[in-house]
Amino acid sequence: MIQRDSPKVSVARQCGLLGVNRSSLYITPSANPDPRLPLTSVIDRIYMEHPFMGSRQMTRALRAAGFMVHRSRVQRLMQLMDIRSMAPGPHTSRKHPSHPIYPYLLRDREVIRPNEVWATDITYIPFRKGFFYLIAIQDWYSRKILAWRLSSTLDLAFCLDALREALATYGTPEIFNTDQGSHFTASDWVDILNAHGITISMDGKGRALDNVFIERFWRSLKYEYVFLHPVEDGAEMKAGLHTYITWYNQDRPHSSLEDRTPDATYAGEATPCAA
Repeated sequence: MIQRDSPKVSVARQCGLLGVNRSSLYITPSANPDPRLPLTSVIDRIYMEHPFMGSRQMTRALRAAGFMVHRSRVQRLMQLMDIRSMAPGPHTSRKHPSHPIYPYLLRDREVIRPNEVWATDITYIPFRKGFFYLIAIQDWYSRKILAWRLSSTLDLAFCLDALREALATYGTPEIFNTDQGSHFTASDWVDILNAHGITISMDGKGRALDNVFIERFWRSLKYEYVFLHPVEDGAEMKAGLHTYITWYNQDRPHSSLEDRTPDATYAGEATPCAA
């Protein structure tokens, strides 16, 4: 039987034969400073198409696409990206064990006016040199994006900034729906909603469709902007998102809104006449 060296042993042996100090091999900078970036972008695209995929299925899909990856690496990247299978089982956001969970209040409810229900979620946004997290607050009735923030970390501050802006600009909704993630069960977030007399609703465990409209917005945003316009830095990403979201609110008609735009629907404008 042929005994194969491990990669580390093989490198050490070759260094010894060549008379090269092994530590010097680690000085040369890589052409791609973060080898995770191409793979994370592919994972994000696959996840948008197949959000039911866990790490095992994702690994199979990546291998079929030509990436020779181990499941443990895919698991680490999916954790870093804060994405999980939307199938019944683990929820898509990290739940805090000591935070209270609120019931889901929107099942079979017909939402008939603006500011009746707002919803929010956080998604992963890749770019050439790294990634960001994006939170958006949406009016359910009109699909209008009321406020959003981009952050390089999953802290709570950027979520609170978006919430405060939406409340200051558009008033208060009757119900605010989120998932069970720790950002939305944190006392700082809940206290603001309670102080404004807003009823809190949360998706059921493993029920991705409970917040379906914000999930549809993520899909539109990524396929209509993010995947088509790779950017270099945060400033370029922020400017591009501002342009896209402004267009989405003001100019993008929705078939589910009888071809009205979110802004027109939020303002109560009539359905446009057919050409």
